[in-house]
Amino acid sequence: MTLDRRRSLQPSDQLAKALGWLGIGLGLCQLLAPRSVTRTLGVEGAEAIVRSCGARGVATGVGALTVHPAPALWARSAGDVLDLAALLALLADRDHPKRGNVKLALLAVGASGAASLYCAQAQARRHAYQAGRTPDYRGRSGFPRGVEHARGVAARHGGTSSRPAALPSPARSPGPRLQPSAPRHGDTGSYTKGSDYDY
Repeated sequence: MTLDRRRSLQPSDQLAKALGWLGIGLGLCQLLAPRSVTRTLGVEGAEAIVRSCGARGVATGVGALTVHPAPALWARSAGDVLDLAALLALLADRDHPKRGNVKLALLAVGASGAASLYCAQAQARRHAYQAGRTPDYRGRSGFPRGVEHARGVAARHGGTSSRPAALPSPARSPGPRLQPSAPRHGDTGSYTKGSDYDY
């Protein structure tokens, strides 16, 4: 029997992993093909900035795949805010030749930023709960009214349980008893009443 660990993941865990892989994929595109990104957005000459954004995306994407993705998700959210500010600056230029592409990029980054912010908050709450202080039970004895009260109850009841024995003695069982008589020749013996044992 194999254990599917994916079923134990909470929705915020799955979203964190999805955002992590998305960040790695987009970051690699920005690192390996920055000129295609700048041409698409109409910002030729800003390849160095695009590469830095790609490096940030890869780093935060790898962090989002760890067991504690909240710090990386906060960093990703902050990066998305910077990207939104840059795209809004481009969109403010009425004469920008790629305003349509900038609007699409703005929507995509906005959705990504909202998802990253939500996931970062959910992961922060989850790990804060798991890292909470463990209750100290050293002062508990298991006797709500104290040990002395428990001893008093046992003394009042004779110290023994009132439940019947699981296997009572045959001699004390109710009902008649049969006593074997002297067997005759060829007979297996007959039984008469009166004995405490029937064997």
